[in-house]
Amino acid sequence: MSAAADATATVRRSGREAELLQLPSWCGAAAASLAVCAVWAATTWIALHLRADVTLHTVALFVHLASLVLGLGAVLAIDYYGALWLTGRKTLREVLDFTAPLHVPVWAGLGGLLFSGAFLHPDLSSPLTCVKLGLVLLLSLNGVQASALHQRLAAVDGGPVSRRLMIRGAVTASVSQAAWWGAVAIGFLNSRH
Repeated sequence: MSAAADATATVRRSGREAELLQLPSWCGAAAASLAVCAVWAATTWIALHLRADVTLHTVALFVHLASLVLGLGAVLAIDYYGALWLTGRKTLREVLDFTAPLHVPVWAGLGGLLFSGAFLHPDLSSPLTCVKLGLVLLLSLNGVQASALHQRLAAVDGGPVSRRLMIRGAVTASVSQAAWWGAVAIGFLNSRH
């Protein structure tokens, strides 16, 4: 066997080995979902066990409101561009290019909401507060799924998008909006007590 044939066989073998070592695509989403659940549980634990003084409460309220503006604003922009694509007013490439950088402010806003909310003395005995916490967890897990959807749509790269992916996009946006606005409404109602 020649040196070139040995090198080709080695490359093929290492390529197959790398392929065998590659994790299934769902593993990344599963790990991210577990991380989201862990952060959610940690902030809920903090809310149960820590009492913020007036100054920390005031700072947490400001961070909470700023995080809401940041996160929800980015979500609204993403969903608006998604609607423009679904109605044929933007191409998929335009939408993906515009929305890709917006994932950072969405996650930063959501993280800020979770962390600051733990210092706002949420009444965890209130059914409304428990629903709000459930909505926050739902929108966080939906965000993990939305990131995976973004990658799937990017892989289409100019080709036709299946009806299934379009439906998945519409459901993702609907769940996102319902969870965000539901949490906002409950936060508003809770602030009046």
